[in-house]
Amino acid sequence: MKLNRNSIIYTAVFTFVVCILFVVILAVANQVTIARVNTNKKLESQVAVLKAFGLADSSTPAGEIDSKYSQFITEKTMDKATAYIATIDGQPYVAVQLTMPGLWGSITAVLATDPKGTVVRGFEVVDQQETPGLGGRISEPWFSDQFREKQTLPDGTIAFAQGSGKGNFDPANGTVDAVTGASRTSDFVSALVNRELALARQIGGTL
Repeated sequence: MKLNRNSIIYTAVFTFVVCILFVVILAVANQVTIARVNTNKKLESQVAVLKAFGLADSSTPAGEIDSKYSQFITEKTMDKATAYIATIDGQPYVAVQLTMPGLWGSITAVLATDPKGTVVRGFEVVDQQETPGLGGRISEPWFSDQFREKQTLPDGTIAFAQGSGKGNFDPANGTVDAVTGASRTSDFVSALVNRELALARQIGGTL
C-alpha cells in the first residue's frame, strides 16, 4: 500500500523516527566525549585553584598543571564546597571552591586567602552563566585581578561598590569594583566571595 505522505499519521511517524534518530546520535556522542569533557572540567578547576594561589597564570603550559597541582595542593572535602590547602614559601594558605546561585544560573568560583582570612591571595571564576557583556564580565581578568592581595575589612568581608568599572586595585581598602550595569550579578558574587572567606577562616582555624 502506498503511503500518503500528506497524512497526519505519516507526519507523526516520520517526526517520531527523526527524533529517535537524533536522540540516539546525541547519546552516542555524549558517551564518546564524556571522558574528555570530564578531563577538561578537572583541568579548568585545577587551573583556577592554582591561579587563585598564585601558582599559575595564563602562560603556564597545560602539561605542567597536573604536576603542579599534585605537588602543591591538598584537597579537603566540605559540605557543599571543596577546600584546598597549599604551603607557599613556608606559609600555609587556604582556598575554597563554592557554587552559589547567580542571576541566570549557578556561579562557581575559587578564592584563596591566608588562614585567618585577612588577605585574599586570589579569586577565579570557574563557571558562570551570566549575561555576556554585563554580568558575564566577572570572568574577565580585570575583575579577578582586583582581588589579589586585597585586605579584608575589619568584619572579615570584601565590599563591592560601583566605581570606575575598570577595577579597584588598592590592596588596603577592602573594596572591589562591582560590574557596571550588572548590580544583581555583583550582589550574587559578593555573597559568594564573603561566604568563601568565612569557610576559609573555618578551615584555617584547624591548621
